[in-house]
Amino acid sequence: MERISFAPRPDWVARIESQGLTYHALGLPPGGQAEGLWWDESAAYAFSAEEIDTLEAAANTLHQLCLQAVDAVVGSPTLMDRFGLDPAYRAYVIRSWRRGDPALYGRFDLAFNPAREGLNEPKMLEYNADTPTTLIESAVVQWFWLRDVLPDADQFNSIHERLIERWRRIGRQVPAGAPVHLSSYAEYEEELRTVEYLVDTARQAGLNAVHLPITQVGWDTAKRRFVDERRRPLSVWFKLYPWEWLAAEPFGAHLPDAGLTVVEPPWKMLLSHKAILTVLWDLFPGHPNLLPAAFTPDAMGADWVAKPAQAREGANIRLVRDGREVLRTPGGYGQGPMVYQRAVDLARDDGRHVVLGAWVVGDEAAGLCVREDAGPIITGTSRFLPHYFR
Repeated sequence: MERISFAPRPDWVARIESQGLTYHALGLPPGGQAEGLWWDESAAYAFSAEEIDTLEAAANTLHQLCLQAVDAVVGSPTLMDRFGLDPAYRAYVIRSWRRGDPALYGRFDLAFNPAREGLNEPKMLEYNADTPTTLIESAVVQWFWLRDVLPDADQFNSIHERLIERWRRIGRQVPAGAPVHLSSYAEYEEELRTVEYLVDTARQAGLNAVHLPITQVGWDTAKRRFVDERRRPLSVWFKLYPWEWLAAEPFGAHLPDAGLTVVEPPWKMLLSHKAILTVLWDLFPGHPNLLPAAFTPDAMGADWVAKPAQAREGANIRLVRDGREVLRTPGGYGQGPMVYQRAVDLARDDGRHVVLGAWVVGDEAAGLCVREDAGPIITGTSRFLPHYFR
C-alpha cells in the first residue's frame, strides 16, 4: 500500500465533469490549485494483489457479521433498546428484516496499514449502510482515470456492474412498466449527481427509473399511499435521505403502514446507527476486523474516539490520546447519545491519514475507495484519491 505521485491529466476537469463528478472541488481557486480539491489525481494508492484480497475478504466477513448482528437485534428487545427507536419504527424494522426487504449498497470505512503494527488486518470504523456517497468517484471516475493513466494495471472495482445486477433483482418486485422512484434533495449537488447515477444504473437494468426530488414526494390521504408529482403511486422508492430524518418528519409516520418497498430498507436503520458497533463487539469480541466499542469509554483504554450514535462525515467526534482530548470536530449531531470506540492510528509515515472505503453491493464486496487528510479524522472535506493494483 504505497502512495505514488502522478501528473494530473491536462484535461482532468473536463473529463471528470463529463463523467458526473461536477462537485470535484471545494472552493477551487483560479488555476486549479490543489488546496481546494476533493478529487485529487496528483497521487494514487498502489496495492498488491494480496492486499486487495485481504480487503475484499474483510468486507465480505464484516457484512456477514453485520447481518448476524441485525438478526440478533430483531430477536432481542434488550439489544433493540440500544437503538432508541420509536415503537412503530421498531416494529417496522423487525417486519422489514423478517420479510427480507432488499438492500442495494453500503460502504465500510476501514483502517488498514500493513506497515503499521496492529493494522495488518482491516479494522471496521463504521458502516455507511443507509446513505453512502462518494459513489460516482468510486464506481466511475477512478475507473476511467485508471484506463487513461495505467491501462495495464487493475483496480478493485466492479461497483457499476454489480449495481445493475442488483437493480435487476430488486426490479422483480416492481409491476411491469411501473416507475421506480429515486429521491434526493435536488439542491445538494453531490446527492443529486449520486441519485442521477443510480437512476442510470437502474435504467441499464431495464427498470423505468425516474428521479423524484424528495420535496415532491406526497401522501395521498384518501388512498393511504405515497405518490409522485403526477400522483402515480410509489411502489419501490430509493431515498438518499437518512432514515432517522424520515422517521422524525410528519409524513414519516405513514411509512410503516404504506405498503411501500423502500431502498435502503428499514432494517438498515440498525446498521447505520453506531450502536451496531457495540452489538458487534459484544457478539464477536476480539474479532480481528473489529474494534472494541461501548456506550462508555471505561473499557477503551487511554486511546478512544467518541462518535454520536447518528452522525455523518466526521462531525462531532472527540479523539482522545493517552487520556487527553487532542481533537474535537464541529457539527450538528452532538445532542444525542455517544458511542465509544478504541482509537487506531490512521497516520502513515508521510503524515497523511488514510481511511479505505470498501463497497458492498447486495451482499458482496464490490470495490474500494481511498480518502486521506492531513488530520487524524476523515471528514466530508477530506480528499478522494484513485487506487490500483498489479
